[in-house]
Amino acid sequence: MSSKSSSSPSKLQSSSSDDSPPTDLPLKPIPGNYGKPFFGPIKDRLDYFYHQGKDTFFQTRIQEHQSTVFRTNMPPGPFISSNSNVIALLDAVSFPILFDTSKVQKLNVFVGTYMPSTALTGGYRVCAYLDPSEPKHALLKRLIFSILASLHDKFIPLFRNCLSELFVNLEDQFSDKGKVYFNTISDKMSFDFVFRLFCDQNPSDTRLGSKGSTMSDKWLFFQLAPLMTLGLPKLLNFFEDLLLHTFPLPAFLVKSDYNKLYNAFYGSMASILDEAEQSGIKRNEACHNLVFMAGFNTYGGLKTLLPALIKWVGLAGEKLHRELCDEIRTIVRDEGGVTFSALEKMTLTKSVVYEALRIEPPVAFQYAKAKEDLVVHSHDAAFKIKKGEMIFGYQPFATKDPKIFEDPEEFVGHRFVGEGEKLLKYVYWSNGREIDDPTAENKQCPAKDLVVLLSRVMLVELFLRYDTFTIEAGTLLLGSSATFTSLTKATSI
Repeated sequence: MSSKSSSSPSKLQSSSSDDSPPTDLPLKPIPGNYGKPFFGPIKDRLDYFYHQGKDTFFQTRIQEHQSTVFRTNMPPGPFISSNSNVIALLDAVSFPILFDTSKVQKLNVFVGTYMPSTALTGGYRVCAYLDPSEPKHALLKRLIFSILASLHDKFIPLFRNCLSELFVNLEDQFSDKGKVYFNTISDKMSFDFVFRLFCDQNPSDTRLGSKGSTMSDKWLFFQLAPLMTLGLPKLLNFFEDLLLHTFPLPAFLVKSDYNKLYNAFYGSMASILDEAEQSGIKRNEACHNLVFMAGFNTYGGLKTLLPALIKWVGLAGEKLHRELCDEIRTIVRDEGGVTFSALEKMTLTKSVVYEALRIEPPVAFQYAKAKEDLVVHSHDAAFKIKKGEMIFGYQPFATKDPKIFEDPEEFVGHRFVGEGEKLLKYVYWSNGREIDDPTAENKQCPAKDLVVLLSRVMLVELFLRYDTFTIEAGTLLLGSSATFTSLTKATSI
């Protein structure tokens, strides 16, 4: 995959803006259907996981209906989900309705048409599953904002420290084997960073030992298994579908691991839990929410994002690597270190991070229910959605909309430099637009800016150490894998 330079990588001029959709678009009935009860959702599930695959599933229906808005069923379906019927929005113009909490409800739809058992979160509906209309949503989100603000000064130095350990491990393994599977060492580093950030101690100094990331992975799997396929031989598809997509995995199988995570956080967050209690949140409910924020939102996000970032930058090639080296090393030298100010001046580095978030968003799906009858617009038509209908958005199609972005399937490192910054309003990855800010009243990820910051620091540390590298890319249950196949150490700083 190449990284292309482009002064205007957009088709925006020739398409309607989602900020002011044309009023003369024809109102059309939403195409597609759900099939027969029970059998329709099963058929779509089998197509989605086995017969077609995710992207082909959506692409064939776009072509069949000649529309990026249509009716379909989304997995898992019977018997995990009581209702699989959704209206799919697969373009950049219709997609943002999913963020408008004045028009849509976000109650219990965080992962899709089903909700994992609250036994996996201590018996509580955590903040991610609450609608902003619920009073506890604002309480919990303000607590998270307060925590992040208090830790602001630790973000860069702590993450750099964790990355130093990661690169030592990476080089040791590379010298032994000649290649390094990045995901494993990245997962361990990410969990250590998250735990040290929120709990102010190493997980190895607690009962978690070195197994924190493994425990978190198992807990994540039990919540997300209905959305996964293991890639088994076709003969085993029936058994996998029965195991993962038909009935929820029993929560008691992961209870021991979750309790160890919970107890480790609870024992290390006394001051934060004091703050939660003072704001009217029970200590144990606050802790379960913070475990979810740290383990699902933060660790789970880094687990997906960092390998994808490394993959796309690695595949982009040596020309982009040289440009990143020049920018990063020059600014770090001029600014006297890796600081917030220095990172803000790295326009190409910022663009590369946004491009990675655009081309492979760490969260692929968005769901919401219409609060009222409403009209959504695609590029060429308007569609009426009735109150109570489930709306679904597949983010990678919205952020690779060919009517918005030139070469949408290509990783273009310079895409968001200069005039390209105007396209950031079409980068959706955090349950909102990149140009928007999370608030207590919306559902945008409260750690959105932290994710972008850590991604930039990852690139800075990488290109302070190495001139270039090559990657072998792969696909995992959720996300991508990256294996370093060559590393060229920095010749000058």
